[in-house]
Amino acid sequence: MTEVHAGVEYKINIDGNSFLLDKKKFDLLTFINESESITEAAKSCKISYRTALNYIDKIESTLDIAIVNTKKGGSGGGGSTTLTEEGLQILKECKKINAIMELHRETNELEAEILEIDKSKGVMKIKMNELILTIPLKKEYAVGDKILALISYDNIFIMLEPQTSSIRNIFKGKVTEMKLQDEMVRVRIDVNGVDIFSDITLSAGKDLDLGLGKDVYIGFKALSIATLKL
Repeated sequence: MTEVHAGVEYKINIDGNSFLLDKKKFDLLTFINESESITEAAKSCKISYRTALNYIDKIESTLDIAIVNTKKGGSGGGGSTTLTEEGLQILKECKKINAIMELHRETNELEAEILEIDKSKGVMKIKMNELILTIPLKKEYAVGDKILALISYDNIFIMLEPQTSSIRNIFKGKVTEMKLQDEMVRVRIDVNGVDIFSDITLSAGKDLDLGLGKDVYIGFKALSIATLKL
């Protein structure tokens, strides 16, 4: 089962209607899909059957769709509840968002200012301290805007010499910290006064002969940077 952390909410939009789906409601839909029973799903979520029905009713009434389909059993019972196509689509979108969040959980968060915009090339330059990055242009941004640049640790490449490639952002830095994390090495590099973290394999660390104080080059593609306006 996909794990969703407490406090996370997913904004679901359907035909102009929106609803914030939290962990409890996400789990309820997941367990209904697995058990085909609201009763069993409620038990798995540790909520009452009535609360489960209230959750379902609130989602359906707000989004103006049906998310469950209940089939009554015969004289001996045995009915079942399944998710409708709309319910399955909601569950799929939530899982997709959660997978992306998990993938980018370890992320460099860099506060920057937009320095220059080149509409003809579809790029803009952002600055933090003395570090200037080239990233894809967002139409809603303007020169002088403050933004948060997000770059996953595993999107940072470490090199001993700068190389000719499609990577637009290559900078010289110095290794200031190395930590073993789940069979990976987390390397902190000081680049013009900005701390950049990179996750590499143990074998890659040995091949590069990395150590504290070693001069290296880091690189990352412009498309690997996500941004948020502050």
